[in-house]
Amino acid sequence: MKYYKYFFLALAVIVLDQAVKLFVHFNMELGANGQITVFGDWFKLYYTLNPGMAFGMQFGSEFGKLGLSLFRLVAMFFIAYYLYRLAKDDTHPGVLWSLALILGGAMGNVLDSTFYGVLLDNAPYDAITPWFHGQVVDMFYIDIWEGRVAEWVPFWGGDYLSLWPIFNIADASIFAGVAIILIFQKRFFKAMKQEVVNE
Repeated sequence: MKYYKYFFLALAVIVLDQAVKLFVHFNMELGANGQITVFGDWFKLYYTLNPGMAFGMQFGSEFGKLGLSLFRLVAMFFIAYYLYRLAKDDTHPGVLWSLALILGGAMGNVLDSTFYGVLLDNAPYDAITPWFHGQVVDMFYIDIWEGRVAEWVPFWGGDYLSLWPIFNIADASIFAGVAIILIFQKRFFKAMKQEVVNE
């Protein structure tokens, strides 16, 4: 019973994430023509599709996306089981809430990859099957910097680059969960060690 509240948070993240994604899909035009300015030129709503991992990275082979989707499914179940075990062991609540955020975000993007290729017909044209080849819906656009990189910069020198993360609620939830664990790790794990000593 004590671990249900963490799974309820994960479920809330999933519901909110999917609701926003579906709202964007059915009410916004894909790409730059449909973008909506929220705060100046630096924060916009921008409907785009991410076929791969974070920042649009992809695996090269025709089965790469399928492998990524299956890996996400396995990782999701591992995180859920790990959260359950930690909750039963009375782990610090901060760790559990953070893992719940990560789990909810992971499941939100897994749903896109698994079903959106069929339900929203957004699988790439060359996908071997629409199942497990759905593209993740992203919409929050933060325009940090855009311009030509100085020639002396390794790898990107002279290239024209845009630093503009585009993400969704699931991504933000994962980021928040990881950030909280990293920022407060000393406090979390100090409390956990103290509990072990007291036992």
